Amino acid sequence: MPTTRTPADACSLLDAEHRNVKKLFKEFEPLAESKAKTAPAKRRRLADQICLELTVHAQIEEEIFYPALREAIKEKDLLDEAEVEHASAKDLIAQIKEGDENDGKWCAKVIVLGEYIDHHVKEERNEIFVKARGARKLDLVAMRDALQVRKEELMAEMTAAA
Repeated sequence: MPTTRTPADACSLLDAEHRNVKKLFKEFEPLAESKAKTAPAKRRRLADQICLELTVHAQIEEEIFYPALREAIKEKDLLDEAEVEHASAKDLIAQIKEGDENDGKWCAKVIVLGEYIDHHVKEERNEIFVKARGARKLDLVAMRDALQVRKEELMAEMTAAA
């Protein structure tokens, strides 16, 4: 029976989510080109899962991680950029949710969202997480727990509303 290891800190938790969403985008790629009769329904299910995961992820970062980081580091421009990237992703997510999975541009939106997220993840990993781990004022283990609790609440709310 596989065991799930608890991420070491808030950055590890957020990065595990990044890897999970990356896998979902990889699963989507062949479906975007597929002409199979079941492809549109599979595309929709996978895109909905991607949108849910990213929506919750962005919200916990914006509610908990970014505000704490703003208090602890000097480089506010990194966080400003991350929040602008979130806004762009949210715009695409809204278009994907409202769009038609049979439309080629709809698939392109999902692919472009994946590219946005790849860029965002690299910046978080290489810059923001490094700054967070170097900030003495942050308790990233306690933050991990707060992020996890909030994520579970949001997932329950959003899946119940769907």
